[in-house]
Amino acid sequence: MRGDFVETLPEVFDERIVGLRSGFVVGGVSVQLAGDRRADVALVPSLEPFRVETAVSDINVKVEWVDDLPQSRQSQLFDSGSVWRLYESGSGFQFDFSVPMLGEQPYKRLLVDSRFRRATLQMNQECFVGFPQAAAPLEYPLDELLIMHRLTQEKAIELHGVGIVGPDGASNLFVGHSGAGKSTTAQLWTSLHNVEILSDDRIIVREDRVLEEKLRKDATQIFMYGTPWHGEAAFALPQRAPLQRIFILEHGRGNVLTRLTRSQMVAELFARSFVPFHRHEYVDSALSFLERVADSVPCYRYSFEPDERAVDRILHFND
Repeated sequence: MRGDFVETLPEVFDERIVGLRSGFVVGGVSVQLAGDRRADVALVPSLEPFRVETAVSDINVKVEWVDDLPQSRQSQLFDSGSVWRLYESGSGFQFDFSVPMLGEQPYKRLLVDSRFRRATLQMNQECFVGFPQAAAPLEYPLDELLIMHRLTQEKAIELHGVGIVGPDGASNLFVGHSGAGKSTTAQLWTSLHNVEILSDDRIIVREDRVLEEKLRKDATQIFMYGTPWHGEAAFALPQRAPLQRIFILEHGRGNVLTRLTRSQMVAELFARSFVPFHRHEYVDSALSFLERVADSVPCYRYSFEPDERAVDRILHFND
């Protein structure tokens, strides 16, 4: 079956054709599911807080069941080393998902156009015989893969970080590799102050248009968004906040803040980003957007000790 047939799918689902629908929004990207069964459009628990009702979406996914899914003969672009593989398919892409428990064939296959707007998700009927409870169409990591790839078409990026709106209203993003102290930072702030944690592991940063009341015209601003893909502290809010400062977390002594140059900031953030590397244009787009962020938001390296002094240092910090 050709992957480019998804180009014929409607951008707005026709209720006369598709009876059941559901939708959600993550990082300013709206996704709509359509299918014939209630289970086809059910959202996994992590996506429930992000549920919305909308007629028009950025990404439309039609769920359908097939008798089987033979192994792909397409050109492989990427192997995650675990659940999914990516192939080039016609004018778009094909994602195959496999686990030994469900057999040798892919248990589901996503066929999507090159701009990640319209897709068909094929569920392998044969794989789910005896495992009906395992048939969750948009379970992780497919939900994140859809959003992450769609962000390549917009002025946005997903970062490994914890987003905190502090008691003073300041919106700070603490970015770090695994083990750098993101969940520790989230737990410290919540134990000491009344704050909002948008996520303690993955944040989407994007440029959005806002209305400047004084000038009565549109302007652009950098926002950070919560995501469903949380870390150990399990914070995940479907909200956004204007991004004021970014801190690159690392363990150290003395709670030392060091201002980064533009090039240093871009390099540090890119190293902690989720960018599909199978297309050079995706990498170029990510770097270009990070340069825009660097021109708008100050960034610091934060060598911190995990106690309340680390929180106080940020609360009393003046650029």
